[in-house]
Amino acid sequence: MAVENTVEKLVENGARQAGLPQSLLLLLGSCLPVLGAVLLAPVLPRMQAHFADVAGSAVLVPIVLTLPALVIALLAPFAGLLADRLGRKPLLLVSMALYVVCGVLPLWLDSLVAIVASRAGIGLAEAGIMTCCTTLMGDYYSGARRERLFALQMVATSLSAAVFIALGGFLGQNDWRTPFALYAVGLIFLPLMAWKLWEPQPRARSEQVQVSNATSKFPWRALTPMYALALLAGLSLFIVPVQAGYLLNLLHVDAPQQIGMTMGANQLGVLVGALSFRLFSAVRSQHLLLIAYALAGGGGLLMASADSHAQVVVAVLVNGLGIGLMLPTLITWIMAQVGFHQRGRAAGCFTAAIFAGEFISPLAVLGITAGASSALPVALAIIGWLQILIAVFCLAVPRVAGLLASANTDVRNTIGNGH
Repeated sequence: MAVENTVEKLVENGARQAGLPQSLLLLLGSCLPVLGAVLLAPVLPRMQAHFADVAGSAVLVPIVLTLPALVIALLAPFAGLLADRLGRKPLLLVSMALYVVCGVLPLWLDSLVAIVASRAGIGLAEAGIMTCCTTLMGDYYSGARRERLFALQMVATSLSAAVFIALGGFLGQNDWRTPFALYAVGLIFLPLMAWKLWEPQPRARSEQVQVSNATSKFPWRALTPMYALALLAGLSLFIVPVQAGYLLNLLHVDAPQQIGMTMGANQLGVLVGALSFRLFSAVRSQHLLLIAYALAGGGGLLMASADSHAQVVVAVLVNGLGIGLMLPTLITWIMAQVGFHQRGRAAGCFTAAIFAGEFISPLAVLGITAGASSALPVALAIIGWLQILIAVFCLAVPRVAGLLASANTDVRNTIGNGH
């Protein structure tokens, strides 16, 4: 046993050590799919006016914004399979190149249909980027360092969303095409990723403790409940950004400054929730998810009953705390259930679930309200109560999924303190 442990330590110590450059590249790379989701929102009205004479433009222009999320939801699982079979780094680099090409094409395209097609290409690229970045975080790090990076991933994407919305509005003041130039940022990341990232190999010891056979069947029973929770997390994530403005209008609040303050309060809640994830290291994952979904649902119920701007601000802050806590908890728990050879697929399905939830979020609210803005508080209340019911269900996830490790503490003690 002593000889075996010595050999394992030598193998692990001989592996390349990921540090700050790798962390920054993976965190910033995770922000790029957010660019596709929010960058164009401020310029959609101008784009709509430009293509006003094009048949079907009333449908096609909004699709320009939402199509990438739908493509990610559909194709991220396949990106995960490719990452496991062909390698993480090659897929990441190809996806980054496709991201640049499809991203900047609308600068020169005059056909609305062609622009929509380029946005489908962006979704394909973002599916690969998000899946590979998340997978590499799981590959390069373990234990507390992995958890910290997943929490920071949530922080980085939340901050980037706010920055990209502002940039999109600023760059689109004179020409709706200008924001598309930001996709050229991939030209900076592509050579840096090729230089600083490497194709990982399974760690000799820690990869075998939680999952005894890395080539065994994919653990659908264990992960399906978590993917269902991730779908609802994605739906929850888009409730405030999409619906808060309409809710404030019902309260006769329409000043951009006040609406911006509300969005900022929600983002603050998300940041605090994500950063607090590491403070709950002794709390079991199902209990963390109970807290997270209860906070998100409670925030939704507060939004539904709010009768002033101040109450809405408090409500979205509480909602953001829950969302910021639930996402790093979910991805950490998911990654703990799979080995190296299944990690890409696990990350791809998680990415798909999140973006599917984001895509159906406004559709779910629209289905409840039937287009009547006055029914929005009712829709928010229904979703809030659903989240609270899901919070209670989280306690049963380990039993339903048949998990070997049902607690963050169990997983951390098993995997180790870091790579």
